[in-house]
Amino acid sequence: MEIKTTTIPGLTFAVEVEEVNHRDALGGLICYVALLYKVDPKTKARLLIRRSRIPGAADDMKREFRQGGIQAFRRLEQATA
Repeated sequence: MEIKTTTIPGLTFAVEVEEVNHRDALGGLICYVALLYKVDPKTKARLLIRRSRIPGAADDMKREFRQGGIQAFRRLEQATA
């Protein structure tokens, strides 16, 4: 099982994208999960914002945050409320 974590720093909080990828011996995909967290820099507490089981979703989440910044976070926050 491979777990890849990417942290995108911000002024008031950081965004962490965690990608879990599990494959069988022949390279076939068994499990894929992409998780998006809001991380408080003081307490290091993580708040789950979004999760996806679609392969490649982590790249889309990272691209959206790098391009959209805080507006992307607000869109996601409103979608989950």
